[in-house]
Amino acid sequence: MATKKTILVTGSTDGIGLETAKLLVSAGHHVLVHGRNPAKLAQAAETLSAMATAGRVESIVADLSRMADVEAFAQALTEKHSALDVLINNAGVYKTPEPFTPDGLDVRFAVNTIAPYLLTQRLLPLLGPQGRVINLSSAAQSPVDSNALRGEGRLSDNAAYAQSKLALTMWSRSLALSLEDSGPAIIAVNPGSLLGTKMVSEAFGMNGGDVRQGADILVRAALDDEFSTASGKYFDNDKGAFGRPHDDALDEAKSQAIIRAIEAILADLNLSV
Repeated sequence: MATKKTILVTGSTDGIGLETAKLLVSAGHHVLVHGRNPAKLAQAAETLSAMATAGRVESIVADLSRMADVEAFAQALTEKHSALDVLINNAGVYKTPEPFTPDGLDVRFAVNTIAPYLLTQRLLPLLGPQGRVINLSSAAQSPVDSNALRGEGRLSDNAAYAQSKLALTMWSRSLALSLEDSGPAIIAVNPGSLLGTKMVSEAFGMNGGDVRQGADILVRAALDDEFSTASGKYFDNDKGAFGRPHDDALDEAKSQAIIRAIEAILADLNLSV
């Protein structure tokens, strides 16, 4: 029998995150589900717990647009768990009526880039060298405006999203290279373009493709041996293979600059890593 894992899936109240959690719970894994809306999270946890072959389900509420919430989230997990096998940073934002957080950050950069960086850093001791971090990237990647990353200026939804996803992909590879064999495998994954998520519906007014496509690749990335030595790589599920991200993600100097910018933002919030 395959070893049962403890796996955290952020943003798992709907879409790819919920579908991924369903697949993992069905396989008997201990799944930690997360959302910012308590009612939606309770409903998701109830659905997962009721599945016939369900593994254990645990739920955590946190607003990943607020870095203090991310810090509290990580602290609560660390106090309750001595180990975590997989972290899937799935939570993401594309369109929002209020583009800035109370901390003065663009919501897309806060949720899609900075929160997963802080959460990953805080959970590294639980993950260890055998763990995995799967970061939800995108085919939409464009050069990062460092001022926008800091919350200075206003970007269109599309620009903010594409830049935030490239920034995530950049730090994924750079952190993986710096950790080498001392930390978990860190892999950026484009789960598939225009899948049928709430985000795609709100952004483009279309139903999109089967979210199971995205969930399947996340489960593979979390569990399959083919990804155990893929730290620092980028998997493009539009092509069904490891591929080349935006050139900036392969530029170590630019990637290190993104990490320094993220860490400066966190330091300003008294959350140094």
